[in-house]
Amino acid sequence: MSKLHGEIIIDGYDILKRPKKAKKEIGYMPEGVPLYYDLSVKEFVTYMAEIKQVDKKTRKEKIEKIIEQTGLKEVEKRLVKNLSRGYKQRVSMAGALVGNPKILILDEPTVGLDPKQITEIRNLIKELGKTHTVILSSHILSEVSQICNKVIIINKGKIIAIDTPENLENKVTNNNSIYVTVEDIENKIQNIKEKISDIKKIELVQENKDGTKQYVIEAKGEKDLRKTIFAELAKENITIFEMRKADSTLEDAFMKLIEGGNS
Repeated sequence: MSKLHGEIIIDGYDILKRPKKAKKEIGYMPEGVPLYYDLSVKEFVTYMAEIKQVDKKTRKEKIEKIIEQTGLKEVEKRLVKNLSRGYKQRVSMAGALVGNPKILILDEPTVGLDPKQITEIRNLIKELGKTHTVILSSHILSEVSQICNKVIIINKGKIIAIDTPENLENKVTNNNSIYVTVEDIENKIQNIKEKISDIKKIELVQENKDGTKQYVIEAKGEKDLRKTIFAELAKENITIFEMRKADSTLEDAFMKLIEGGNS
């Protein structure tokens, strides 16, 4: 069995040669929110500050700042075990923030939360990203797309892509398509294909209960045909209810990269 080689440098510190210095720069929030349930919120944050050897002269002030920053002020005296899952996530994040590390590692930070709590935690992560390097591990790719400015996709232990969410999404756009929902009683939409030479094909996607139909119109090249299509549909007296370009998602990029890696 071959041995792995390499080094881990955290803010200039080799984690094997200077582990205390390196680890001081990291705040870790694991999945599952491991907390001391019989402590109050403030007691837990204080305990974490003691463990991380935060300077006694400024410890109280820094604890207050973290409690405020993570939105825990109104529950600081409550026992952790009596908090909602969303507040427990915040307490765990407060523990990671103690000592003001430059790097925050958050593992599945929104798992098990309701929609309101998810929004609150996401907003908190975005704010923390302004002053810290945040490494977020998540299988919720819509969340990654909203929060992160760089994505690393790993498959079977190997890095298969590093890029911005936008670039990864653009890479899997393999056609120039437009979705259009219309009221077309006389089925005249196919007529516009003859009038617009840049249209490759028009396909019916679904027929709706209100009598409207959704089509996908694929262009031959990269030209945006929306204005041209809009004008031609108007000439044919076809009522347009919706028109939008087909968007690729980070999920699409992920699946295509994974499939490519397995082929």
